[in-house]
Amino acid sequence: MEPNPATQASGQCRQHRRHRLYAAAGTGVLLAGALGYVGFVDPHNTNSLYPHCPFKWLTGWNCPFCGGLRMTHDLLHGDLVAGINDNVFLLVGIPVLAGWLVMRWRRGRPWLSMPTVLTVVVAAVVWTVMRNLPGFPLVPTLLSG
Repeated sequence: MEPNPATQASGQCRQHRRHRLYAAAGTGVLLAGALGYVGFVDPHNTNSLYPHCPFKWLTGWNCPFCGGLRMTHDLLHGDLVAGINDNVFLLVGIPVLAGWLVMRWRRGRPWLSMPTVLTVVVAAVVWTVMRNLPGFPLVPTLLSG
């Protein structure tokens, strides 16, 4: 007796749905663990176990993401002003980019078009140059020890 193709397709669909559910649950657990670690271990402390930025190590400049862990820590502790000081580019840019991507997805358009990628790259380069100018007021805060 041959298997029914409709039953076989339905089983594969359920298996695919279950696989996606497990992937989403695993991603959520990893994200919660990472946020928990950033919330408990203070990245402002230079003795904490966070890796150093390779871009800053090589060039001496703050990259577009420098201060992102400190910003996340500050936001998890409810300190918006310190989060703005640590990295306002990520604080504003991540929600704006996420909203843009969701809008494009809901309209059935490709997520990342070339103008979008170019805009993000130019904004990141401009932010990197601006934040490394002498006297720039928003400097990531580090505590000494």
